[in-house]
Amino acid sequence: MKRSIFTIIGVLVLAGCAVGPDYRRPEIASPPAWQVDMQQAKDTANTLWWEQFNDPALNELIQAALRENYDLRIATARVQEFYGLYGATRADLFPQIGYDGTAGRTHTTTKGPVPIVGGRNYSLYQAEFNASWEIDLWGKIRRATEAAQADLLAAEDARSGVILSLVSSMATAYVDLRSLDRQLEIARQTAKSREESVRLFELRFKGGNISEMELSQVRSEYYVALAAIPDLEKRVRQQENFINVLLGMKPGPIARGKVLDDIALPAIPAGLPSDLLTRRPDIRQAEQNLIAANARIGVAKAQYFPSITLTGFFGSTSTELKDLFTGPAGAWSYAGTLAGPIFTAGKIKGTVKAAEAVQQQALFGYESAIRNGFREFEDALIDQDRTRVQLEAQAKQVEVLATYARLALLRYENGYTSYIEVLDAERSLFNAQLSYAQTQDVLLRALVNLYKASGGGWVVEADKLATQPTGTQTAAKSGTEKKP
Repeated sequence: MKRSIFTIIGVLVLAGCAVGPDYRRPEIASPPAWQVDMQQAKDTANTLWWEQFNDPALNELIQAALRENYDLRIATARVQEFYGLYGATRADLFPQIGYDGTAGRTHTTTKGPVPIVGGRNYSLYQAEFNASWEIDLWGKIRRATEAAQADLLAAEDARSGVILSLVSSMATAYVDLRSLDRQLEIARQTAKSREESVRLFELRFKGGNISEMELSQVRSEYYVALAAIPDLEKRVRQQENFINVLLGMKPGPIARGKVLDDIALPAIPAGLPSDLLTRRPDIRQAEQNLIAANARIGVAKAQYFPSITLTGFFGSTSTELKDLFTGPAGAWSYAGTLAGPIFTAGKIKGTVKAAEAVQQQALFGYESAIRNGFREFEDALIDQDRTRVQLEAQAKQVEVLATYARLALLRYENGYTSYIEVLDAERSLFNAQLSYAQTQDVLLRALVNLYKASGGGWVVEADKLATQPTGTQTAAKSGTEKKP
């Protein structure tokens, strides 16, 4: 008995060892600070940042998308798939216990390899419990479980990445829509103003006060503004359709909230560059892929060593059903199996080599994800910083051109200049107004990209919204402002 106990203890001690390399996070040099210094930056990584736009319609659209989007549903189902695979792999660490029962009738033959004189018929009943357990002596199963766990975490990070992309895409799509709405509004107002000018100039032309050339110039500018309207209307409808795809809904109108000028600019997330290693889902996913590949090297190397499997059963066997559970019908057995390779013609070596190559691929993928994350965040910082400066200059340009257009009209009405100067001023103002609306969109998109590049902790809060019950389609259709 003592010898058996010491044997079991020795086996368990040996089972604490696992072949293959233990995972250690690679050291990646990160920039000490970002090139763009934001003194007013606020750490808003753990908030639902899109609410900082202060637009209730956008909030409803994002919440609906988090509940209804099909890509997110697929990613959620994939997490469940890997959760099941992890449980199935981990189960191999423990003994597998089962049962079986058999009932049958047999007729023996006098012509068989073991002839029975006269032959006979008999029944056979059998019931047993069986068990098997592969002792994880070299850590093969533990390495496989480690890899399965990393696969599960990678799937969860992939789902977080889908949430990150979905929210960013919805916010970007919405600000694009509001920018197109503003440009359409400018085009319609300009066309209406120029239509009135055409009417007045036609009256003057009939009265002989202006030439046909001046009338043609006024008409030309009117048609320029008029031609811009259907293109913008088309783009508005297409943008609405794109938003409906994100919502998992059929095409239809999208509710609007605040106008473009009233959408608030979110605060800028702050933090050290190294924070990206733990905040961006794609970087976390790449690291989990590396952990899984590292563990599978151990699984491959464990094939060099013998495996030990314990099996046994306890049950009853009888030719009469009434005697099945009596003492004399009892039967049991136990056995241990030792199996290992002797000659595999390089099969195991090739498997190990392939696993090490996969680990190298995962390592390079992890390093690439980190470098790309640093670049995206730095680019987004620069983008929003320089776009702010550009927008300020364009705002002054619009103001100056509005004054220029007003003064040019006064000079024309007082006979100091031709209408060409008025047309030039109005044309410049129209283009500047459109450019200003487009740059507003660029700035808002840059801020969205900044939060996407930072991969902030708000993804956790968004995940809570994504797990709420469905049925919010009507919320995305409600709003205070009608479609333009």
